[in-house]
Formats: sequence, C-alpha cells, structure tokens
Amino acid sequence: MTDDGQDLADAQREHWQGTYTAHPGMYGAEPSAPAVHAAAVFRAADAREVLELGAGHGRDALYFAREGFTVQATDFSVAGLEQLRAAARQQGVAERVTTAVQDVRDPLSLPDASVDAVFAHMLLCMALSTKEIHALVAEVRRVLRPGGTFVYTVRHTGDAHYGAGTARGDDIFEHGGFAVHFFDRELVDALADGWILNEVHAFEEGDLPRRLWRVTQSLPR
Repeated sequence: MTDDGQDLADAQREHWQGTYTAHPGMYGAEPSAPAVHAAAVFRAADAREVLELGAGHGRDALYFAREGFTVQATDFSVAGLEQLRAAARQQGVAERVTTAVQDVRDPLSLPDASVDAVFAHMLLCMALSTKEIHALVAEVRRVLRPGGTFVYTVRHTGDAHYGAGTARGDDIFEHGGFAVHFFDRELVDALADGWILNEVHAFEEGDLPRRLWRVTQSLPR
C-alpha cells in the first residue's frame, strides 16, 4: 500500500469508528435484503458456519444467528462490534456469535477451510485498492471449505456517486466522508476466476438510490 493508500485507510477506520459511536445501530435492526437472500443460499448449500466481513453493528450477523447459523462477525470498528455483542445478548443468540476486530487488508485470522460460507455487504467496495480486493478474495477462498459459498455486494460504476466527490485513484471516490471503490464487471469476473460464478444480480438500495451488484460464487467441491 502506498503512503496515500495507508493514510486513506487510517482515515476511513477513524471515520467509521466515529460514525458508529455517534450513531449506535445506525442501519437499524432489520437485516439487509442481501443477507436474507444469502441465508437462503447458505441453507440450500447445507452451510452451518458463516463468516461475515464488515459486520458493523451486526444487523445481518444477528439475523444469520437467529436463522440458526453459527456466525463469526468481523469489522475494523471496535464500537460497531461492541454494539453487535450487546445486541446478541439481548436477542438471546450470544452463544452463536463470536466477534473479532479485523482489517481486511491483513490476512484473515482463521484457519484454512474452516467456514462453510462468507458474506460481505458493501465491504469489498470500501477504500480498498484492486490489489487489496484480489488479496482479500484469495483469503476468502483459503478459509472456505470445498463447495463453500461467498455472497458479496458492491456499488458499481453505474451508481450516481461514481465519479463524484474526491477522486482517490483506482476507481475510488470519497463523498460525504465515505470512500467507495466502484466496481466494473471486469473486476467482478476477475474475482470469480477459479470459482463457480452463480449469479451477478443488479439491485438498488437506499434513497439515492445506491446501485449495487449482489454476487454469488462458490468453490468447486
């Protein structure tokens, strides 16, 4: 990572920590639509252990736990994970949820072939370089068991904020304090190399609205 890239990463970590601290439970208690879809996909694949990357304050991780999955929830915000653990206790699912502070620019702190499924809602499209995204997907592949499923969502280059705000290079633009790496289809296809690409589904979320892809890919058995 360049010095500029490290500076941006550090600034984004501080920004998210401050945001979760100032706005507890900012995304509400209801799961995201991609998480509801992912739970059905994971269940159909007989998955039991789910890793969520970028879990934030936990609305999706808690949903997976309520649906009966064992969940490992990671984020680089200590504040977000503290809120997640408190909510898990309140909802009676604390025994099915573990948390860990994880910067996804670093190797995942899990053994090889140790989880059945991985979920990441708008985590891959944060302030990560293309090289860092490829490294992260390689780590996801490492920790998944054969036949495991990866569901992720990203904002794409058809989004209204693409090209707006401050350009940070590598299709990363900062708008309102949040830096986003907007994906083109070429990047999605490159990340699926060696995987089975099951689906690339376009959808919208929020008031702007944000335009995203929901990608489902799996490992051969």
